[in-house]
Amino acid sequence: MSLTSASPLEAAKAAKQASHVLATLPVSARNDALTAVHAALAAAKDEILSANARDLEAARLAAEHGELSQSLVSRLDLGKKGKWEDMLKGILDVRDLEDPVGKITLRTKLDDGLELTRVTCPIGVLLIIFEARPEVIANIASLAVKSGNAAILKGGKESTESFIAISKVISAALAATDVPNGAIQLVTTRDVIPQLLDLDQYIDLVIPRGSNELVRYIKSSTKIPVLGHADGLCSIFLEQSADPQMAADVIVDSKTSYPAACNSLETLLVQEAALDALLPPVAQALIAKGVVLRCDSRVKAALAGRLSPELAAKLENASDADFDTEFLSLTLAVKAVSNIHEAIGHINTHGSKHTDAILTQSSELAELFMSSVDAAGVYWNASTRFADGMRYGFGTEVGISTNKIHSRGPVGLEGLMIYKYQIRGQGHVTAVYGEGEGKKRFKHEKLAL
Repeated sequence: MSLTSASPLEAAKAAKQASHVLATLPVSARNDALTAVHAALAAAKDEILSANARDLEAARLAAEHGELSQSLVSRLDLGKKGKWEDMLKGILDVRDLEDPVGKITLRTKLDDGLELTRVTCPIGVLLIIFEARPEVIANIASLAVKSGNAAILKGGKESTESFIAISKVISAALAATDVPNGAIQLVTTRDVIPQLLDLDQYIDLVIPRGSNELVRYIKSSTKIPVLGHADGLCSIFLEQSADPQMAADVIVDSKTSYPAACNSLETLLVQEAALDALLPPVAQALIAKGVVLRCDSRVKAALAGRLSPELAAKLENASDADFDTEFLSLTLAVKAVSNIHEAIGHINTHGSKHTDAILTQSSELAELFMSSVDAAGVYWNASTRFADGMRYGFGTEVGISTNKIHSRGPVGLEGLMIYKYQIRGQGHVTAVYGEGEGKKRFKHEKLAL
C-alpha cells in the first residue's frame, strides 16, 4: 500500500500491475494482511482520532459558514456512535469470511474430455472516491485485499487529516505482508478526479461514496462502470393492520437512529384508513425525537384534531418537492395514500431504488409490496436502517448500489467478484461439431460442483 502523490496514470498503472499479483495470492496471505491492518489501526487509535478531531473542527467551522452540510459533518465523525469499533470489527469480519476467489459456480461436460467451468475472480482495479467517511479507507482496503482487487482511493479535502493518518498506519502494516505495494493506492494529489475518471484502460470500476452531486458528476464524467447510488430516498408504507407499537418503533428507528445515513427514512406513506388510529402515536413519538413532520393536507388535517395544540402547531405543510428530497436530517415527508397500490406507485415514481418497507400484519400485502417495489432492498416490518453490509453479514461494504446489473444493495465481497469461463480439453476443435451428417453433438451434461 502506498500513500502516493504520483500522477493518476502512474497510480493506475501500478494498481493494474499489482492487481494481477494480488489476485493470485493464497487466502492465507490475504488474511494475514488483514490481521496486520487491524492490529496497526487498533494501536494507533488515539493518533487517528486526534487527526479526525482536527478535520471535524474545520468542518464545523465550514458548516457554520454554509460551506458544508451538517450531514457531511456527521459522516466525518469517526468517534460517533461506535463507528471506530465498527470499523475495526469489520476488518476481522471480512478476514473471517469464506474466500470468494476461485469458487466454481458451474461445471458442464461439453463432450468426453471437454469440460467447461465457471470460476469467480476479482474485478481488477477499483477506484473509490469519497467525501468525509474516513472509515471508508479501512472498509475498502479490507474488502479489496480479501477479494483480490487492487484499489485506488481518493478522499475529499474535508477528511484530509483523517485520511493521511489512517493511510499511513495501513500502509506501514501492509508493507510487512505479501500484498504488493501498488495494490492499495491512496492518492493525495488534489484535483485529479477528472484524470482518474479518464483511465478506463486501467480502472475497471468506480465506487463513489458521498453526496448525490458527487455521484451524479462521476456517472456523467466517465466511461468506467460506476457502482453506487445518488440518493437514499427510503420510504415506509404504514398499512392499516400494522401493530401500533411495532409501527412506532420501526418508524422512529428508521428516521432517528442516524438521520444522515443513506438508509434513513425520508418519506412516510400512510394508508387513509390508518390516519386516525395508527398515525397519531407515531407522530407523537417522532416529534418527541425532534423530527419535523412535513405533511400533505390529508395528513395534517387528521393529526390536527388528534394531537395537542402544542404538537399540532409544529406540523409543517409539505410541498411536492419534499417527496423527492433526501433530507439527511430530522425532517420527514408524510403523505396519505388510499391503498397499497397507490403506495407502490408513489415509491416506484419518487423513490431512489435504495430501501423501502411495509408495516402490516398481512403476509399477502407484504409479499405484494416486496415483489412490486423496484428497490435494492424491500422489507416487511423492519427498519430501513438494516440496509448495511455489516448487518447483512458481509463484514463491511464498499457502498450500497441501486444499479440494475451486477450488485444491488450493500456490496460486500460477493459484489466485488466477477467470473471467468474455463475450458479444459484434449485438443478439441469446433469444426467437428454441428447438426449435419458426420458431425458430433455436444453432450452439455451438468456436473456436480
